[in-house]
Amino acid sequence: MDMVSAVILGLVEGITEFLPISSTGHLLIAESLLKVRQSDAFNVCIQIGPIVAVVLVFFKDIIALLAGFASGKTRGEVIKLASCFVITGILGLAAKKLGLKLPETILPVAIATFIGGIIIFWAERTVKGKTLSDMVTWPIVFAVAFGQILAAVFPGTSRSGAAIIAALLLGLARPAAVRFAFLVGIPTMFAAGALQIKEAISAGAAHELMATTTIIAFIVATVSAWLAVVWLLRFVQRQTFVGFAWYRVALGGILIALVLMGIMQ
Repeated sequence: MDMVSAVILGLVEGITEFLPISSTGHLLIAESLLKVRQSDAFNVCIQIGPIVAVVLVFFKDIIALLAGFASGKTRGEVIKLASCFVITGILGLAAKKLGLKLPETILPVAIATFIGGIIIFWAERTVKGKTLSDMVTWPIVFAVAFGQILAAVFPGTSRSGAAIIAALLLGLARPAAVRFAFLVGIPTMFAAGALQIKEAISAGAAHELMATTTIIAFIVATVSAWLAVVWLLRFVQRQTFVGFAWYRVALGGILIALVLMGIMQ
């Protein structure tokens, strides 16, 4: 992979990982347009970059949660985050045992992208005018875990998007939904990344993890993800996700048309 392609893929991963538009889907699209195929080792590294970015953004929150756990001040929130992580892990292992994995063609991504936009429209219409709470309930914990697994087996779904919309439908306010989804995503994605790194090393791809293009893409993904997360946290204070819904519907429709015309595969 050349340096330009590595930078573009890192940028795509960083910007889309935590926005409700699917990083996996956008990476497949970028690969198709660039006519490159990233290795599993490269993919692992650029996915870890956004996790590092979220840790940096929520560093004070993480410290406060850990410090308040002993006194009981934040114990309930920590237990719910940990439970969501465990449930996601169990469901993820079950999905892996069943052989469920993301396809590597554009059409499923295009369809999921389009449908995801419709779901966001429906979710926003459903909660419009309702009083939303900042309290994370146990049904929300299970819904967020399910949303993350849904994204793991259906390309174009968006892990963060599915988790946030699930929480929103159950009455959690947008800022609180984004915060919970991002915080629970930290251990979830770190665990998945660690497992993938182990598999890459076992497969003899350790040298790819330290390749110059991989390192540059990791840095680009980290910085761009940090900017995207900071922007989204401010955005949800006043705005809905309707703009993302329009984007998904438009992109999904264009991709479906390109596949049907034989321009993309």
